[in-house]
Amino acid sequence: MNKYETIKVHYDNPMEKAITIVFSREKQLNAMNSLMVKELSTLIDEIDSVKEKYRVLILTGGGEKSFVAGADISEMSNMSPNEAKLFLSSAQNALLKLEKLDLPVIAKINGFALGGGFELALACDIRIASQNALLGLPEVTLGIIPSAGGTQRLTKLVGESIAKYWILTAKRLKAKEAYNFGVVHEVCEPQDLDEYTNKLIEKIIGLAPIALVKAKKSIQSTFWKNTILGYEDELNNAVDCFESDDLREGMKAFLEKRRANFENK
Repeated sequence: MNKYETIKVHYDNPMEKAITIVFSREKQLNAMNSLMVKELSTLIDEIDSVKEKYRVLILTGGGEKSFVAGADISEMSNMSPNEAKLFLSSAQNALLKLEKLDLPVIAKINGFALGGGFELALACDIRIASQNALLGLPEVTLGIIPSAGGTQRLTKLVGESIAKYWILTAKRLKAKEAYNFGVVHEVCEPQDLDEYTNKLIEKIIGLAPIALVKAKKSIQSTFWKNTILGYEDELNNAVDCFESDDLREGMKAFLEKRRANFENK
């Protein structure tokens, strides 16, 4: 098994036949940087090689504040368009691997799930959130767009009209509001998140594993046939944003904790 710097993986945890991935950049609120994307992709390959031994995969964030707060803006702000394309395409591919994995995947959302963190949760099959979770795709506040499948998965989930409203207004949703739209499947108090998740894990482990995988593949089949080109468009449009002064201003403003002054340049 590989060793990872930004991610922890626990096999047969929290119970036998379950795997738990913990994003572990707690000081950065588990923000997703290039190394985390690379390690996640490698780890999914590792899990794929032993998937017959397991029944379910759980993703969560280290600490109590954040699932994954988004991409690491301090890193992204210095990227050239070509560097950004490499990073964003790697993130897209890692989440596509996760989505295609022949295991049910649960996002255990214990805090911030914004930008790339929300996109990561959307790539999972089931999402459970604590009451203090905050979800959304606020990328336009930075001069960029959701770039790891968010424009595609969110639209599929809630429809074009709602997806446009949320993305174009940088809306952030509390867990209960996300639940009302079917984006989150269960909401509980923070202290109950482990219990809620473990009950669901136990239920899934007790079901027929081949049938679960075939059901997942069948549900996803139409989505893949109709929207795979949308991922290419999303990536190209995101990279175009890196040509703009507005993106540099948006990311600089974020890091300086001030309001951005966009000039449409």
